[in-house]
Amino acid sequence: MTDFPRRVLVTGAAGSVGLATLDLLARHQVAATGLDLRDPGGLPADRMVVGSAGDPEVVRRALDGVDAVIHLAALPAPVLGTPEEVFCGNTRATFVVLEEAGRAGVRRAAIASSMSALGLAWADRVLHPAYVPVDEQIPLQVEDPYGLSKQADELTAAMMSRRHGMTTVALRFPRLGGPEDKLQHTAEEWAVDRAAGAKELWSYLDVRDAAWAAWLAVTRPIEGHHVVTVAAPNTLMSDPTEELLDVFHPDSERRAPLPDRTVPLDLRAAERVLGFTARHVLP
Repeated sequence: MTDFPRRVLVTGAAGSVGLATLDLLARHQVAATGLDLRDPGGLPADRMVVGSAGDPEVVRRALDGVDAVIHLAALPAPVLGTPEEVFCGNTRATFVVLEEAGRAGVRRAAIASSMSALGLAWADRVLHPAYVPVDEQIPLQVEDPYGLSKQADELTAAMMSRRHGMTTVALRFPRLGGPEDKLQHTAEEWAVDRAAGAKELWSYLDVRDAAWAAWLAVTRPIEGHHVVTVAAPNTLMSDPTEELLDVFHPDSERRAPLPDRTVPLDLRAAERVLGFTARHVLP
């Protein structure tokens, strides 16, 4: 590990991953500034800034004393606004946060990307990955504004890395959920509708692990820009993965065996770049 940051800005601080990240920072005794459109009160941050992550003035204020950024603020689905609101709002926030961070001398940033960048999750038609296990080099098939915003965010982070000499990590998150409720609900939902899970390759990650990945992204001794897929090593399904693929993605090239409930994602970059493996895995 490199030296811990003195103060971390967490955007989207009131969201589930934001809260888990603030909890983790508190456990490491690292000062945190939270930025969100609202302050629900009680967040484990010693400083809270209320406003939009897409507003340069707000972001400049939030960056006071900060030496690392974890950018989580976004509309996390295309159904949560008009296409313009989702794409333009998400990409503007990422650009503004990273640009202002770079100007302020911040040299470590992690951003929340998504498996939705693949294009499968929100397409109006059934799409299939070119191959499995899916890695960070797979061709993207985006047809929706949210997936496109995540693809653009990854490119923005890469540019900011070159522009400011900043180390950036874009974390491709799968379906996220808490330790007790949301993931179990998703598992039950996908057990009934396996095709719904096929859009997300039946993958998941506990929000505590999402926070852990973000922490590693701003503390590991790495340089440059990285896109990293982070997920639990198994699926949310009881069915064997290869049987699910036979039914729902039969034409996707199989590049490696996927025994039992192995998630059809290549997680080697997460381990190699971040030293990350999920700690909270559902049985």
